[in-house]
Amino acid sequence: MDLQRLQGTLDHLPPESGRWAALEQVIRAVMARFGFGEIRSPIIEPTELFARGTGESTDIVQKEMYTFLDRGDRSITLRPEGTPSVVRAYLEESLGAQRPLWKLYYIGPMFRAERPQKGRFRQFHQFGAEMIGAAGPNADIELIALTLAIFRELGLTDTRLVLNSIGSPDARAVHNTDLRAFLHRKPIWDGICNDCKRRADTNPLRVFDCKVERCLEIIAEAPTIDAYLTTEDQEHFARVKQGLIDLGIDFGIDVRMVRGLDYYTRTTFEVKSGALGAQDSICGGGRYDLLVETFDGPPTPAVGFAAGMERVLAALDESGTFPVSEPPLDVFVCALGQRAVATSPNVLARLRDLKLAADGDFLGRGLKAQMKEANRRGARCAILIGDDELDKGQFVLRQMDDSTQSEIPADLNQWDATMFGGRRA
Repeated sequence: MDLQRLQGTLDHLPPESGRWAALEQVIRAVMARFGFGEIRSPIIEPTELFARGTGESTDIVQKEMYTFLDRGDRSITLRPEGTPSVVRAYLEESLGAQRPLWKLYYIGPMFRAERPQKGRFRQFHQFGAEMIGAAGPNADIELIALTLAIFRELGLTDTRLVLNSIGSPDARAVHNTDLRAFLHRKPIWDGICNDCKRRADTNPLRVFDCKVERCLEIIAEAPTIDAYLTTEDQEHFARVKQGLIDLGIDFGIDVRMVRGLDYYTRTTFEVKSGALGAQDSICGGGRYDLLVETFDGPPTPAVGFAAGMERVLAALDESGTFPVSEPPLDVFVCALGQRAVATSPNVLARLRDLKLAADGDFLGRGLKAQMKEANRRGARCAILIGDDELDKGQFVLRQMDDSTQSEIPADLNQWDATMFGGRRA
């Protein structure tokens, strides 16, 4: 059978899979430092969850979702993003009744049927965080600080934070009227792409998210949301900016930056990486105070972000940080002869009981080949076992860095981790 993975999907094998695990370890550590707990939601959800939450007019819902009927003729969708699932769980589990503020994060695969390209796949992975219940600007500042702390911990320094405020629904309603009128002017309308024409009638603000160069030129003179912000919107945004300044966080303002999802309000932000060229966004987020209500819940403020893990790793590749490496061993067991081979499982078990990373030969290779494998695996030392060693009751311990040797008792109960240099940090 000619079985191959589907286009737009990847296999992550060692040692690359180890780097993914290391990335997740950093994310989890920083999330815990900021007081966020992990939520693990299903990768399949009712289609209506994303149609209502993500927005009927978005490209995700219109073009990119993997949707199918299950055996009960229910419309099911593979999760294209994380936030609607988190909010669904917030409501279904009555989290708001348990306490007023929830700080949650997620790590996992998402699915979108878009054309595969560098850094974009049909199965891709995101990590993200949601802070549900806090309305003030300090919550926005907290999420942005969390995002940048993760990238800083990873060693990704060539990043740039960009902010905007897309205002409250009242501000956007007035802006949408004027922007729609601008887009429907004949020379403008004739020049913009079909997607922008659709957006002009469903969600005009999203024309600023178009990637077609001709459209960007045409809408350069379009009215921007900053001129329509209410006094409350302006005050909120000013306090966010001042809070970031107080933390020593640099940022830029882009009044044409919008998020591609319908549920955002007020603060929006992106983190861009100079290592990725034109498609430089690695993270996006902002405030979404209306999403819980969209799912028929009570008015509940919220703010969050999501970052593409493939794009983060690509940026780390370009910057030369976070290299791929196979986790090194503490000890490699070399066994020669039938008796020694029969003994090696007990030896490995004892080493692992001592919390040491240990492995051995399972292919019946000679000593030279086994020592070569120990070197390849980055083992700090090797235990050599043969008939002579078994008869003497003493095994040979060889240090791999300088080839010095010593004897250790064959009685495993006498062993402790310090005999082998202890566990690597």
